Amino acid sequence: MQLAHLDTAATPPPPRTVHGICPGAKATPDPLGPRLSAERSLALNQRLQSTLDPLRIIELFSAEVGALIPHQGVRYRNGEAEIDVRLGRRARHGCSNELVLAGKPLGQLTLRRTERFRPSECRAFEDLTRILLYPLHNALLYQDALRMAQRDPLTGVANRCALEETLHRELSHALRHRSSCALMIIDIDHFKAVNDQYGHIVGDRALRVIASRIQQCKRDDDLLFRYGGEEFVIVLRASGLAGAEVLAERIRARVAAAPWQCGEFNIALTVSVGLSGLQDGDSVISLFARADAALYAAKRSGRNRVCTRPESD
Repeated sequence: MQLAHLDTAATPPPPRTVHGICPGAKATPDPLGPRLSAERSLALNQRLQSTLDPLRIIELFSAEVGALIPHQGVRYRNGEAEIDVRLGRRARHGCSNELVLAGKPLGQLTLRRTERFRPSECRAFEDLTRILLYPLHNALLYQDALRMAQRDPLTGVANRCALEETLHRELSHALRHRSSCALMIIDIDHFKAVNDQYGHIVGDRALRVIASRIQQCKRDDDLLFRYGGEEFVIVLRASGLAGAEVLAERIRARVAAAPWQCGEFNIALTVSVGLSGLQDGDSVISLFARADAALYAAKRSGRNRVCTRPESD
Protein backbone atom coordinates (compact mmCIF):
# COMPACT_ATOMS: atom_id res chain seq x y z
CA MET A 1 0.00 0.00 0.00
CA GLN A 2 1.32 3.42 -0.94
CA LEU A 3 0.22 6.66 0.60
CA ALA A 4 -0.93 9.51 -1.62
CA HIS A 5 0.36 12.93 -0.69
CA LEU A 6 -1.91 15.14 -2.75
CA ASP A 7 -0.35 18.37 -3.98
CA THR A 8 -1.92 20.70 -6.53
CA ALA A 9 1.53 21.71 -7.69
CA ALA A 10 2.27 18.22 -9.01
CA THR A 11 0.44 15.22 -10.44
CA PRO A 12 -0.75 13.31 -7.36
CA PRO A 13 0.00 9.60 -7.00
CA PRO A 14 -2.95 7.26 -6.32
CA PRO A 15 -4.32 7.37 -2.77
CA ARG A 16 -3.36 4.76 -0.24
CA THR A 17 -5.83 1.92 0.29
CA VAL A 18 -6.93 1.26 3.85
CA HIS A 19 -8.37 -2.23 4.39
CA GLY A 20 -10.52 -3.21 7.31
CA ILE A 21 -9.12 -5.28 10.14
CA CYS A 22 -10.98 -7.48 12.57
CA PRO A 23 -12.40 -5.62 15.59
CA GLY A 24 -9.91 -5.81 18.43
CA ALA A 25 -6.91 -6.42 16.19
CA LYS A 26 -3.96 -4.11 16.84
CA ALA A 27 -2.51 -1.93 14.13
CA THR A 28 1.26 -1.90 13.68
CA PRO A 29 2.63 0.82 15.99
CA ASP A 30 4.23 3.85 14.35
CA PRO A 31 6.61 5.42 16.86
CA LEU A 32 7.07 8.43 14.58
CA GLY A 33 3.40 9.31 14.24
CA PRO A 34 0.64 10.59 16.54
CA ARG A 35 -1.71 7.90 17.82
CA LEU A 36 -4.91 7.71 19.81
CA SER A 37 -4.75 6.04 23.18
CA ALA A 38 -6.68 2.80 23.58
CA GLU A 39 -9.30 4.65 25.64
CA ARG A 40 -9.75 7.38 23.04
CA SER A 41 -9.83 4.82 20.22
CA LEU A 42 -12.66 3.01 21.98
CA ALA A 43 -14.46 6.28 22.67
CA LEU A 44 -14.16 7.31 19.01
CA ASN A 45 -15.45 3.95 17.85
CA GLN A 46 -18.47 4.29 20.13
CA ARG A 47 -19.14 7.86 18.93
CA LEU A 48 -18.97 6.83 15.29
CA GLN A 49 -21.44 4.02 15.94
CA SER A 50 -23.92 6.41 17.57
CA THR A 51 -25.29 7.50 14.18
CA LEU A 52 -26.22 5.93 10.86
CA ASP A 53 -25.70 9.15 8.91
CA PRO A 54 -22.50 8.79 6.82
CA LEU A 55 -21.95 12.56 6.71
CA ARG A 56 -22.24 12.86 10.49
CA ILE A 57 -19.76 10.00 10.87
CA ILE A 58 -17.23 11.83 8.68
CA GLU A 59 -17.80 15.02 10.68
CA LEU A 60 -17.20 13.25 14.00
CA PHE A 61 -14.12 11.48 12.66
CA SER A 62 -12.63 14.73 11.33
CA ALA A 63 -13.15 16.48 14.67
CA GLU A 64 -11.42 13.70 16.61
CA VAL A 65 -8.55 13.25 14.15
CA GLY A 66 -7.98 17.01 14.11
CA ALA A 67 -6.56 16.86 17.62
CA LEU A 68 -3.73 14.63 16.34
CA ILE A 69 -3.43 15.59 12.67
CA PRO A 70 -4.35 19.27 12.26
CA HIS A 71 -6.28 20.00 9.08
CA GLN A 72 -8.55 22.72 7.75
CA GLY A 73 -10.80 20.61 5.55
CA VAL A 74 -11.97 17.11 4.77
CA ARG A 75 -13.60 15.57 1.72
CA TYR A 76 -15.42 12.26 1.45
CA ARG A 77 -16.37 10.83 -1.93
CA ASN A 78 -18.34 7.67 -2.67
CA GLY A 79 -19.58 7.41 -6.25
CA GLU A 80 -21.70 4.32 -5.68
CA ALA A 81 -23.58 5.97 -2.80
CA GLU A 82 -23.70 9.31 -4.68
CA ILE A 83 -21.92 11.12 -1.84
CA ASP A 84 -19.44 13.94 -2.34
CA VAL A 85 -19.15 16.10 0.76
CA ARG A 86 -16.63 18.77 1.73
CA LEU A 87 -16.25 20.12 5.25
CA GLY A 88 -14.09 23.11 6.12
CA ARG A 89 -11.64 24.78 3.73
CA ARG A 90 -10.30 23.61 0.35
CA ALA A 91 -6.65 23.89 1.30
CA ARG A 92 -3.79 23.12 -1.10
CA HIS A 93 -2.18 20.01 0.40
CA GLY A 94 -3.89 16.75 1.16
CA CYS A 95 -3.52 13.21 2.45
CA SER A 96 -5.94 10.69 0.95
CA ASN A 97 -6.99 7.13 1.71
CA GLU A 98 -9.13 4.70 -0.27
CA LEU A 99 -11.45 2.93 2.17
CA VAL A 100 -11.99 -0.81 1.67
CA LEU A 101 -13.69 -3.33 3.94
CA ALA A 102 -13.80 -7.04 3.08
CA GLY A 103 -12.98 -6.18 -0.52
CA LYS A 104 -15.84 -3.66 -0.80
CA PRO A 105 -14.87 -0.06 -1.63
CA LEU A 106 -16.36 2.48 0.78
CA GLY A 107 -15.11 5.63 -0.91
CA GLN A 108 -12.17 7.99 -0.56
CA LEU A 109 -11.37 10.22 2.41
CA THR A 110 -9.01 13.20 2.14
CA LEU A 111 -7.68 15.59 4.77
CA ARG A 112 -6.56 19.00 3.49
CA ARG A 113 -4.53 21.88 4.93
CA THR A 114 -2.27 24.73 3.87
CA GLU A 115 0.96 22.92 4.91
CA ARG A 116 2.29 19.62 3.65
CA PHE A 117 1.47 16.53 5.68
CA ARG A 118 4.46 14.80 7.21
CA PRO A 119 4.94 11.10 6.38
CA SER A 120 4.37 10.21 10.03
CA GLU A 121 1.01 12.02 9.95
CA CYS A 122 0.00 10.17 6.81
CA ARG A 123 0.86 6.83 8.40
CA ALA A 124 -1.11 7.81 11.49
CA PHE A 125 -4.06 8.83 9.30
CA GLU A 126 -4.07 5.33 7.82
CA ASP A 127 -4.22 3.72 11.27
CA LEU A 128 -6.91 6.10 12.48
CA THR A 129 -9.01 5.51 9.37
CA ARG A 130 -9.34 1.83 10.27
CA ILE A 131 -11.53 2.87 13.21
CA LEU A 132 -13.86 4.53 10.73
CA LEU A 133 -14.45 1.56 8.41
CA TYR A 134 -17.01 -0.54 10.29
CA PRO A 135 -19.26 2.35 11.42
CA LEU A 136 -19.14 3.86 7.92
CA HIS A 137 -19.90 0.51 6.30
CA ASN A 138 -22.96 0.02 8.53
CA ALA A 139 -24.19 3.54 7.82
CA LEU A 140 -23.83 3.07 4.06
CA LEU A 141 -25.78 -0.20 4.22
CA TYR A 142 -28.55 1.55 6.14
CA GLN A 143 -28.68 4.48 3.71
CA ASP A 144 -28.78 2.05 0.78
CA ALA A 145 -31.76 0.27 2.34
CA LEU A 146 -33.51 3.61 2.77
CA ARG A 147 -32.86 4.52 -0.87
CA MET A 148 -34.29 1.20 -2.06
CA ALA A 149 -37.42 1.76 0.04
CA GLN A 150 -37.84 5.20 -1.55
CA ARG A 151 -37.21 4.11 -5.14
CA ASP A 152 -39.86 3.33 -7.75
CA PRO A 153 -38.94 -0.16 -9.01
CA LEU A 154 -40.40 0.40 -12.49
CA THR A 155 -38.76 3.68 -13.52
CA GLY A 156 -35.83 3.81 -11.09
CA VAL A 157 -36.66 7.35 -9.91
CA ALA A 158 -37.66 8.27 -6.35
CA ASN A 159 -41.19 7.38 -5.25
CA ARG A 160 -44.09 9.19 -3.57
CA CYS A 161 -42.85 8.41 -0.07
CA ALA A 162 -39.53 10.09 -0.87
CA LEU A 163 -41.39 13.05 -2.41
CA GLU A 164 -43.34 13.79 0.76
CA GLU A 165 -40.18 13.75 2.86
CA THR A 166 -38.25 15.86 0.34
CA LEU A 167 -40.98 18.48 -0.05
CA HIS A 168 -41.08 19.19 3.67
CA ARG A 169 -37.28 19.42 3.86
CA GLU A 170 -36.83 21.60 0.77
CA LEU A 171 -39.73 23.90 1.60
CA SER A 172 -38.44 24.43 5.13
CA HIS A 173 -34.94 25.18 3.82
CA ALA A 174 -36.20 27.62 1.17
CA LEU A 175 -38.43 29.54 3.60
CA ARG A 176 -35.71 29.65 6.26
CA HIS A 177 -33.11 31.02 3.85
CA ARG A 178 -35.59 33.04 1.77
CA SER A 179 -34.49 31.24 -1.38
CA SER A 180 -36.60 30.27 -4.38
CA CYS A 181 -38.18 26.90 -5.03
CA ALA A 182 -40.63 25.58 -7.62
CA LEU A 183 -42.76 22.50 -8.15
CA MET A 184 -43.65 20.77 -11.43
CA ILE A 185 -46.28 18.06 -11.97
CA ILE A 186 -46.04 16.14 -15.25
CA ASP A 187 -48.87 13.95 -16.53
CA ILE A 188 -48.68 11.67 -19.59
CA ASP A 189 -51.54 12.55 -21.93
CA HIS A 190 -54.08 9.80 -22.74
CA PHE A 191 -51.97 7.17 -21.00
CA LYS A 192 -54.98 4.91 -20.40
CA ALA A 193 -55.39 4.68 -24.17
CA VAL A 194 -51.79 3.44 -24.47
CA ASN A 195 -52.48 0.66 -21.97
CA ASP A 196 -55.82 -0.22 -23.59
CA GLN A 197 -54.48 -0.31 -27.14
CA TYR A 198 -51.01 -1.81 -26.67
CA GLY A 199 -51.20 -3.58 -23.31
CA HIS A 200 -49.71 -2.91 -19.89
CA ILE A 201 -46.25 -4.25 -20.74
CA VAL A 202 -45.90 -1.58 -23.42
CA GLY A 203 -47.42 0.93 -21.00
CA ASP A 204 -44.75 0.12 -18.43
CA ARG A 205 -42.04 0.59 -21.04
CA ALA A 206 -43.59 3.93 -21.98
CA LEU A 207 -43.33 5.07 -18.36
CA ARG A 208 -39.63 4.22 -18.35
CA VAL A 209 -39.13 6.11 -21.61
CA ILE A 210 -40.85 9.23 -20.22
CA ALA A 211 -38.79 9.06 -17.02
CA SER A 212 -35.61 8.78 -19.10
CA ARG A 213 -36.51 11.77 -21.27
CA ILE A 214 -37.28 13.87 -18.21
CA GLN A 215 -33.95 12.87 -16.66
CA GLN A 216 -32.16 14.00 -19.81
CA CYS A 217 -33.71 17.48 -19.54
CA LYS A 218 -33.55 18.33 -15.85
CA ARG A 219 -30.63 19.88 -14.00
CA ASP A 220 -28.55 17.78 -11.61
CA ASP A 221 -30.02 19.66 -8.63
CA ASP A 222 -33.63 19.07 -9.71
CA LEU A 223 -35.27 16.15 -7.90
CA LEU A 224 -37.49 13.78 -9.90
CA PHE A 225 -40.20 11.53 -8.42
CA ARG A 226 -42.88 9.22 -9.72
CA TYR A 227 -45.99 10.41 -7.93
CA GLY A 228 -48.20 7.55 -9.04
CA GLY A 229 -49.75 6.10 -12.17
CA GLU A 230 -48.64 8.26 -15.09
CA GLU A 231 -47.69 11.33 -13.03
CA PHE A 232 -44.19 12.60 -12.22
CA VAL A 233 -43.13 15.46 -9.98
CA ILE A 234 -39.99 17.59 -10.05
CA VAL A 235 -38.84 19.71 -7.11
CA LEU A 236 -36.67 22.54 -8.44
CA ARG A 237 -34.15 23.84 -5.93
CA ALA A 238 -33.11 27.49 -6.12
CA SER A 239 -35.37 28.08 -9.09
CA GLY A 240 -38.22 30.54 -9.52
CA LEU A 241 -41.27 30.17 -11.68
CA ALA A 242 -39.54 31.57 -14.78
CA GLY A 243 -36.77 28.97 -14.61
CA ALA A 244 -39.33 26.22 -14.03
CA GLU A 245 -41.21 27.32 -17.16
CA VAL A 246 -38.05 26.99 -19.26
CA LEU A 247 -37.42 23.46 -17.99
CA ALA A 248 -41.07 22.44 -18.34
CA GLU A 249 -41.18 23.55 -21.97
CA ARG A 250 -37.92 21.71 -22.64
CA ILE A 251 -39.41 18.51 -21.22
CA ARG A 252 -42.69 18.92 -23.09
CA ALA A 253 -40.86 19.47 -26.38
CA ARG A 254 -38.43 16.58 -25.76
CA VAL A 255 -41.26 14.11 -25.15
CA ALA A 256 -43.33 15.28 -28.13
CA ALA A 257 -40.39 15.66 -30.54
CA ALA A 258 -40.62 12.18 -32.06
CA PRO A 259 -42.90 9.15 -31.68
CA TRP A 260 -41.62 6.33 -29.54
CA GLN A 261 -40.72 3.23 -31.53
CA CYS A 262 -41.65 0.14 -29.53
CA GLY A 263 -41.19 -2.96 -31.63
CA GLU A 264 -43.74 -2.80 -34.42
CA PHE A 265 -45.58 0.08 -32.77
CA ASN A 266 -44.93 3.76 -33.43
CA ILE A 267 -46.47 5.52 -30.43
CA ALA A 268 -46.89 9.29 -30.09
CA LEU A 269 -46.41 10.46 -26.50
CA THR A 270 -47.06 13.91 -25.04
CA VAL A 271 -47.23 15.38 -21.56
CA SER A 272 -49.08 18.17 -19.81
CA VAL A 273 -47.26 20.15 -17.13
CA GLY A 274 -48.46 22.27 -14.21
CA LEU A 275 -46.16 24.61 -12.27
CA SER A 276 -46.15 26.58 -9.05
CA GLY A 277 -43.53 28.81 -7.42
CA LEU A 278 -42.92 29.21 -3.71
CA GLN A 279 -44.72 32.12 -2.06
CA ASP A 280 -44.44 33.60 1.43
CA GLY A 281 -46.50 31.59 3.88
CA ASP A 282 -46.69 28.56 1.61
CA SER A 283 -47.10 25.06 2.96
CA VAL A 284 -46.43 21.81 1.15
CA ILE A 285 -50.18 21.50 0.57
CA SER A 286 -50.65 24.98 -0.90
CA LEU A 287 -47.57 24.72 -3.15
CA PHE A 288 -48.69 21.34 -4.47
CA ALA A 289 -52.32 22.43 -4.86
CA ARG A 290 -51.38 25.33 -7.17
CA ALA A 291 -49.25 23.08 -9.37
CA ASP A 292 -52.06 20.52 -9.47
CA ALA A 293 -54.60 23.20 -10.46
CA ALA A 294 -52.23 24.40 -13.18
CA LEU A 295 -51.89 20.82 -14.48
CA TYR A 296 -55.64 20.45 -14.79
CA ALA A 297 -55.81 23.79 -16.58
CA ALA A 298 -53.23 22.51 -19.08
CA LYS A 299 -55.24 19.36 -19.69
CA ARG A 300 -58.51 21.25 -20.03
CA SER A 301 -56.97 23.60 -22.59
CA GLY A 302 -55.91 20.83 -24.95
CA ARG A 303 -53.01 18.90 -23.35
CA ASN A 304 -49.39 18.80 -24.59
CA ARG A 305 -48.75 22.16 -22.98
CA VAL A 306 -47.32 23.91 -19.93
CA CYS A 307 -49.54 25.92 -17.63
CA THR A 308 -48.32 28.24 -14.88
CA ARG A 309 -50.65 29.31 -12.14
CA PRO A 310 -50.02 33.02 -11.39
CA GLU A 311 -48.17 33.32 -8.10
CA SER A 312 -50.73 35.85 -6.87
CA ASP A 313 -53.50 33.22 -7.03
